Parts: sequence; structure tokens; C-alpha cells
Amino acid sequence: MESSNTPAELKPGTVVIGAGPAGLTAAYDLTKHGFPARVFEADDVVGGISQTAERDGWRFDIGGHRFFTKVAAVEALWHEILPDEDFLLRPRMSRIFYRGQLFDYPLKAGNALKGLGVFEAARCIGSYFWARVRPPKDQSHFEGWVTARFGRRLFSIFFKTYTEKVWGMKTTELQADWAAQRIKNLSLMAAIKNAVLPSRNQKDITSLIEEFQYPKYGPGMMWETATDKVRAQGGTVEMNTRVEKVSWEQGKGAVSVTVAGPDGEVSQVPAEHVVSSTPISHLVRIMEPAAPAEVIAAANDLRYRDFLTVALVVPEKDGFPDNWIYIHSPGVKVGRIQNFGSWSPYLVKEGRTCLGLEYFVNEGDELWNMTDEELVALGTAELEQLGLTKPGSVEAGYAVRIHKAYPIYDDRYQAALDVIRAWLAEAVPNVHPVGRNGMHRYNNQDHSMMTALLTAENIRTGSTHDVWEVNVEEEYHEEGGDSKRSTPAGTGRDAPFMPRQDAGERAAV
Repeated sequence: MESSNTPAELKPGTVVIGAGPAGLTAAYDLTKHGFPARVFEADDVVGGISQTAERDGWRFDIGGHRFFTKVAAVEALWHEILPDEDFLLRPRMSRIFYRGQLFDYPLKAGNALKGLGVFEAARCIGSYFWARVRPPKDQSHFEGWVTARFGRRLFSIFFKTYTEKVWGMKTTELQADWAAQRIKNLSLMAAIKNAVLPSRNQKDITSLIEEFQYPKYGPGMMWETATDKVRAQGGTVEMNTRVEKVSWEQGKGAVSVTVAGPDGEVSQVPAEHVVSSTPISHLVRIMEPAAPAEVIAAANDLRYRDFLTVALVVPEKDGFPDNWIYIHSPGVKVGRIQNFGSWSPYLVKEGRTCLGLEYFVNEGDELWNMTDEELVALGTAELEQLGLTKPGSVEAGYAVRIHKAYPIYDDRYQAALDVIRAWLAEAVPNVHPVGRNGMHRYNNQDHSMMTALLTAENIRTGSTHDVWEVNVEEEYHEEGGDSKRSTPAGTGRDAPFMPRQDAGERAAV
């Protein structure tokens, strides 16, 4: 089952589960310093959530990845993996689609006034000042927090529909901390001030960066190159190979992993350390001997939101200059539409572009279970319904599904995570969760990479960095500046609070 690059006698070292940004970062750093590492990836493509899918020569960025960070070590690593000439400097542009109109995002007073009309704009401003005089009593949820800063009318127009599409729930059921992270420091008055007295490359307001770096063949280019370099440095990356078991012994921690290769062959691989970017709930379930019942129950309490992209090929003239457009129209299911040609001309073909329609789903629901052909038909119909393309413009289409794209922060996740962390630290201290799903943290790739870099340093040098203290919000790459925060230290970028079904409702699902 060894790949062609596997050394004849690879010393027991670190086993890395998953070839996403965190897993490959750990493997790259370890092998760079002469420490053996073997990466096992269950999929046939590297990059995880940051992969670039390819179909018939078209390349699709899953979710959209702007390469901009305040973390110097990550910035340096990006340019160590890829040469400068492989990065493009791209303009940042996104807008909101509402009632057939496109509005700048973040909101700009003049643009919003023109799009909404004088009467509606006046009502929005009046609603804003009313919210300042009589703010919502309950600002613990997304709706109350945003309404207090924009007024109810602007909340209903520019925030409500899209947010409910992303999370599949009411905005009164989302934590305010998530809103504070995503749109911190932005209010209607801040938007007006930005329109009147703009300054270039503002970074104090989320999403106001004006340009960013981008690998010319998409983010997957970074991880495809990192894979090659890990192998060149003496490590291995084995695809279509699933880790089925992590064996551990009392007092020793993890001692080996059992893997199943693409041909079904099962083998046991010794391990001094295990770096895991697989969902932490899955990690618990594959421990052998089995974790205690309360730890397994905690793992079963962790949930995820899934994601799919419908990529539609259209003539270049049917594209738009935005990286993406947020769809606030309640009559369609699509939540956001990317124009891959606006990310990089190397992702598309001459005379054509590709639009990526993003749907936020749960594995097993109606959308997830549609065939690719049905999804392409749905995407085509919705694109035409929105008036963003003319009927008959779509020439080809593809669907890409991503499991467990977003870890859900619900009413029991933190308690469950505490139980799992405590058990892992005691029973298997040489098992190191990293990255978004590995730590059940709503991180972007730069901070996922940072958890991996610190973990690799701990393994190499015996240092004791607490990677759970890596905090996205403290230096979040589209905010910067003030390190004061409303969310607890070490939580990363807060995701929604999602109420649980009661036992009866759950049993009926």
C-alpha cells in the first residue's frame, strides 16, 4: 500500500489524519525539520474545505478563500510553499442582491439610498434612529444585536434572509457573539462615515479589505504544492486512505493507527504522535479501546452544517466583477454566487466564466440528495429567475458536495468539547487535534494553519504551546487593531447557537 515516494524504512514518527490546510501544514513543518510524517487522506483531493475542485478543466474554489492574514508565520509559510509569481493581487468586491438591485457590501450610504429609493431609505434611517433611542431589549441573539446597530428595516433587508439560509434557522436563534465577530465595528453610522470619508485598505471593519492575494489556480494550488513538498522532504501523503482506528495503551497514549487503502487493504502503522484534523467527534469514535461512554456521548453531541456548490458555465459577458454576490431574495434557495473568473482568469476558459452557486445544507436533506443533474437544473432555474443570466446562457454544469463544512455551536457543544478535550489530554496526550473540524472551531485556514504550526513545534522541540488558545478574533484577518473582544478567549470565530430538538422531535426525524 506504500506510495512510490515512501522510503524503504520509514521510522515511526507522526501520523497525520487529513490532508487539509492544518494536516499538511503540520506535515510540511515536521518534514522540513527532519521529523518523519505520514499523511492519510480519505478523499482523492487534498485541501479539505480549502480544496480547488476540478471538472473538465474548470477549477472551483469551494467557499471562496481570500489570502490575507495578520499572522506573520502563516504569511511567511504561504510564500515559502508557493513562489511569489504564483500569487495574484486581486481586487475585493462583493455585493448584496435584493429585489433585483445590487447593493455594495459593506453598505455605503449613497449606494443604498440610490438602490432603495428616497422613501425607503428615509424609513431605514428613521428605523435606525428609533433603534438608537429604543434599542431591542434582548440583544443576546443575532436579530437583536444587528437591529440595535442598523435598525429593524435594514436588518430585514440586508441581514435576515441570507443568515437564515446559511444556518437553516431563525435569526432569533443565533448567538449575538457570531454577529459581533462577523460584522464587528460596523453600524449604519460607520457605513455612512465610510462613504463620506473613505480611507484605502481599511482593516478595522470586517470585510473592508480592498485587495488580497490569491493563488492563480485557486487555493488548492497551495495544498497540491505543499503535498509535493512534504513528499520531497521525505514524508508521505497517501490518498483514498482512511484511518479506521487509533490504537492506544494506558500510560503510553496512541501507539498506532489502522488504515484502509484504496484497494481495501488494511494495515497497521506505528505512531509516536497523531495529528488529527478529522472531525473530533469522528476521532473519538475510532479510538481503540473505545473511549468511555460519556466521551462517546459527548462526541455524538457535536454537529455540523454541510455545503454544496453548483458550478455553471456561461459566456464571459454573463459574469460580474464581484468575487461573490450575497443573495437576499427569499424566493430562491441559493445563498451566495461566486464568479470564479473574478477570482482568477486561470480558473476559467477563454470567452467563458463559471458561476458557483452556493447552497447551505444538511447531509441527507432534499438538496443534498438531489442528483448532480437535478442540482444543475435547479441552479440554472434560480440564476435565470434572479435575472443574473439570460435563459439558455448556461452551457454546462457541475455539483461539488462538502461534508461537515461548518462546525455548529449549539447549546451543548461547549460542554461536549470540554469532556472530549479532558479525556484526550489524560488518556492520549500524544494525539493532537488541529484545524477547524479537528478542534470543532469555526476557524479560517490561516488560524487552522497556526494551530498546526504550534503543534508541530511542540512535537519537534517539546514546547508546550496550548493550541486551544489560538484565537481567531484577536487578530482576525479582516479586522486587526483592537484586541479587546466580546467573545470568550480561545473560542475562535463564534458560530451560531442552535437550539436542540427535544427527544420526541429527534426521534421523529
